[in-house]
Amino acid sequence: MPAVALVTGGNRGIGLGITQRLLADGFAVSILATREEPTELLESLDAPGRVRYVRGSVADLEDHARFVDDAVEAWGRLDLLVNNAGVAPSVRADLLEAGAESFDRVLGINLRGPYFLTQTFANRVIALGADVLPRATVINVSSISATTVSTNRGDYCISKAGVAMATQLFAVRLAPEGIVVYEVRPGVIATDMTAGVTEKYDALIAEGLAPINRWGRPSDVAGAVSILASGQTPYSTGEVFHVDGGMHIPVL
Repeated sequence: MPAVALVTGGNRGIGLGITQRLLADGFAVSILATREEPTELLESLDAPGRVRYVRGSVADLEDHARFVDDAVEAWGRLDLLVNNAGVAPSVRADLLEAGAESFDRVLGINLRGPYFLTQTFANRVIALGADVLPRATVINVSSISATTVSTNRGDYCISKAGVAMATQLFAVRLAPEGIVVYEVRPGVIATDMTAGVTEKYDALIAEGLAPINRWGRPSDVAGAVSILASGQTPYSTGEVFHVDGGMHIPVL
């Protein structure tokens, strides 16, 4: 039986890159996403019996148990949770003008959702009682916005900073249970989420935004997830894996 991975938002962008890489690594992958089941996409993954699709929202706590239960019923085990699903603000607004509706939506999907899905996943892993270590791995996909200020999307920055703290909290709490937790922190990645700001970041990258002078790709993030999901770092937890071309390095 292959190792089993749950990937939120695994049908597009960074999440699709992660799904593809994990399948290549031999995982069975269950995707949680809000859109109708993408039959053609799932068929294109060419992994019969190793892909499942659960339609639901990470923001809906009732969908969490359904997502986890579906994977256990299909494959009988849980090895990896990748909290990838996330949204940007519908409208970028100055901190002095931003509204509560956008704040609640962004925090609900980007922070509240993965926080409680991790809780559901961890409790189920503990109940399954696997005798290998680590029993399971949780990987939170955050953003360089966890530590980099953008005053016209404060809700997004706060949500990702919260994910960074949640990573450390769960790393400490779950270590005695044999579950390790990591944060993968992407920089500027070419996806549909960044399509509307391509011109802006083309210019910034050309000006030297990061030492590695190009856009990041979903496959770059997927590579980091693959390494952390491999089980080869069992004495490490709570760590941040930057995938930003070195953008996080302070430079004079």
